[in-house]
Amino acid sequence: MKLKLMTILCTAAAIMATTAIAHAQTVLKWAHVYETSEPFHTDSVWAAEEINKRTNGRYKIEVYPASQLGKEADINQGLKLGTVDIIISGSSFAARDYKPIGVTYFPYIFRNPEHLIAYTKSEVFKRLAKGYEDKTGNHIAAVSYYGTRHTTSNKPIAKCADMQGLKIRVPDVPAYLAMPRACGANTTPIAFAEVYLALQNGTVEAQENPLTTIEAKKFYEVQKNISLTGHIVDHLNTVISKTLWANLSDEDKKIFGDVMQEAAERTTKTIEGKEKGLIATFKEKGLSVTEVDKADFEKAVAEKVKFEDFGYDEADWEAIRAIQ
Repeated sequence: MKLKLMTILCTAAAIMATTAIAHAQTVLKWAHVYETSEPFHTDSVWAAEEINKRTNGRYKIEVYPASQLGKEADINQGLKLGTVDIIISGSSFAARDYKPIGVTYFPYIFRNPEHLIAYTKSEVFKRLAKGYEDKTGNHIAAVSYYGTRHTTSNKPIAKCADMQGLKIRVPDVPAYLAMPRACGANTTPIAFAEVYLALQNGTVEAQENPLTTIEAKKFYEVQKNISLTGHIVDHLNTVISKTLWANLSDEDKKIFGDVMQEAAERTTKTIEGKEKGLIATFKEKGLSVTEVDKADFEKAVAEKVKFEDFGYDEADWEAIRAIQ
């Protein structure tokens, strides 16, 4: 009888403990627009699991890839509405709320990925991220390298003048448009999912994206020239919503921040590694890879693109350029 009573009491205690954990657990939504095979997703899943471990199961984070919760504009809106807790998104979207932070997309502001990462540890980054947080309440927890944007086209491009009159697909983001327009190209904002077909049927003659995207989306099948314009060293922010950030304890803020920074570093390392091998891969596929006169492109941008047209501060640009 005693044994039976002990068994009942132990079972009841276990149920109560499980119930208590369930009640204590907070479920969060983490959204992004990238495919499940990409490091932006796999490292987000790793981070979600790691946060769960480090908080003893108090937070369960569900990661929604491939625009499952909407396109990039939608998930940014979701962050404001509180329907999404964490997102991965570009600074071009953060700049819609706080324009100065978009200066990081100004053509040729970064020399290379190392310069970008040095910026994320600088005082100017802290100031711009704080400006965004003061405006929105959202917190930028980490920055990961997305890739350096280059140009594919039907003909080789070696200098700025070679883009004169070129029909090129560029995302409808002001800073992305700056370099092609400075070189006299005709920019066309085609939906990303339709770019391959647009290149194939001649609707446009060129597009620009990181090498990893060119490879993943198989643009090399319909464009035989890659020009290493390197005009934007692209990056993504891991952003925590105002509501979530305000409700986290100082201890949990540190856990979330540390883990998200580790995840961003993992992603950056993966992307850099992939990029290094892709030029050789593309040459093996028979593509022409052209080293461009970057100084010529930079000169055109400096002469024809004005900071005030974008709402950027030239002092921020100068401070970032000076980072070693």
